Amino acid sequence: MNNLPEDILIEKENIEKTLEVMREALSRRNKTYVELSAIGASLHQCYSGMEKIIKRILKARNISTPSSSSSHKDLLNISVQQGIISDELLNRLDKFRGFRHFFVHGYGISLNKEELMPLTEEFPEVWEQFVTEIKNIF
Repeated sequence: MNNLPEDILIEKENIEKTLEVMREALSRRNKTYVELSAIGASLHQCYSGMEKIIKRILKARNISTPSSSSSHKDLLNISVQQGIISDELLNRLDKFRGFRHFFVHGYGISLNKEELMPLTEEFPEVWEQFVTEIKNIF
């Protein structure tokens, strides 16, 4: 069961590939509904991949993952309690958790370029911080 390093590597590779798709959409001059939807989907997938990594780490530690209506927020809190991520990173990830909720429960036509672009600009740095913080886990 415990092939944690390989599982995490696969998730990291998927996130990196998705970031490339997001960068391609970001490089387009005109950001129509199609580009904004691609950017939003990529951002959602990258954040969800980070949650998958956290879940895999918790599973490897025999710690159950939350399944309540606040499970995504609880997951981040548990990951801090378990020393997987720092409080600082939790605060940064919380914006992306909020976006994930909006993206899953909303409509792509509701994406606001002025709100989406700052998230896309911040995400690569947050991703690097995440990778740095989980390096010592496996």
